[in-house]
Amino acid sequence: MLIFDFDGTLVDSNGVWVEADNAFLARRGLRATPEYTQMMGHSIFPIAAQITREYYRLDQSPEEIMEEWLGLSRNAYAFQVPLKPAAAEFLARCAQAGEAMALFTACVPELCQAALTRHRLDGYFQAVIYAQELGLEKRDPKAFPLLLEQLGVSPEQCTLFDDSPDACRAAQAAGLTAVGVYDPFYAHCEDEMRSFCDRYIMGFTELL
Repeated sequence: MLIFDFDGTLVDSNGVWVEADNAFLARRGLRATPEYTQMMGHSIFPIAAQITREYYRLDQSPEEIMEEWLGLSRNAYAFQVPLKPAAAEFLARCAQAGEAMALFTACVPELCQAALTRHRLDGYFQAVIYAQELGLEKRDPKAFPLLLEQLGVSPEQCTLFDDSPDACRAAQAAGLTAVGVYDPFYAHCEDEMRSFCDRYIMGFTELL
């Protein structure tokens, strides 16, 4: 089975979260630090909100923070976020070849579904699993074993495509093959990912 990440892998959306986060913090006269940005990368919504609340000692509840983030990002996912080059073509080719495919994403379900529908990708995936609904970040050692259990597949049957180095490492630790996918958000990790991923691609055009 081919398992795809969403943000930064199939869609060019990581910049949306950088902008939303910067706007959220700017409203409070704050700025994102490198440490904060690293902690937030591909974190699930509730954990990210708790991190933000504690890191900046905010009065808002995690629920209030999440609602504000949603307000800053809904329009982008519904109308603006583009597909990565050749992502749709690669999914179509895999479907034609009879490959089983699933989506495993830290994206907020509401936002992910809006973008999937707009780009007409819904029909490609046998399952869409949200890390937020599992209550685990994808880098958590428990995440991929739980994912495999839900999908009913063994790790040696699965290949993950993901732009996050932490997710790729977690997948490999669970026995999956990991294909790193370049994204500007993790450009500083390219050499690292090339060193441990089973394969690293700059884009899906390489696989067509």
